[in-house]
Amino acid sequence: MSNPIYLALDVPRLRDGIDLAKKVKGHVGGIKLGLEFFCAHGAHGVHMIGQIGLPIFLDLKLYDIPNTVAGAMYAIHQLEPSIVTVHASGGRAMLEDAKAAAGENTKVVGVTMLTSMDQRDLERTGVSGSAHDHVLRLAELSHDAGLDGIVCSGHEVKAVHDQWKDGYFVVPGLRPAGSAVGDQKRVVTPRQARDDGASVLVIGRPISRADDPAKAAREIEATL
Repeated sequence: MSNPIYLALDVPRLRDGIDLAKKVKGHVGGIKLGLEFFCAHGAHGVHMIGQIGLPIFLDLKLYDIPNTVAGAMYAIHQLEPSIVTVHASGGRAMLEDAKAAAGENTKVVGVTMLTSMDQRDLERTGVSGSAHDHVLRLAELSHDAGLDGIVCSGHEVKAVHDQWKDGYFVVPGLRPAGSAVGDQKRVVTPRQARDDGASVLVIGRPISRADDPAKAAREIEATL
């Protein structure tokens, strides 16, 4: 991939999303559409963004019984996303069925641990051990279930890459040096994540909320 940056595009108005995607088209490798966007604009919105000509990462974090997740995955075939997320904690059967139902050209990646969570948050959900070990366990499960890769923070991507050499690793929660962290807790810079083995760098607010989004995207791209 020549440009690993995917712009996280979660906006309440579809026209604003289209305009922003057009502004940064030459400086990002794709567009990530999450739950907020999908609930607001549905398949029509995904199709409209797709008309811009950039790969679409549909970040729905599917998590349900295997049959339901497989049905949802099959239902989004027509949207032809390049990447779709499922929760790795859904179990092997769910992950296997999700991958089997996905389109031939769609990468299915397992979300391990949200970058808004830290060790204390993990403990409150009843998971013992370190965040690092938890991510590695779910990465192994995702690999064994036949997924293409995982979503993890920049803190874990190097270790996961070391054990899964040909995996596809999506890293969100990235902040350029000097940027506000916001609601993210486990952040690194885009350059560090890329150097540690990230395949896709998901970047939202540092670009979307910049006075000049194209310039912000171009400057981040230059650091890579």
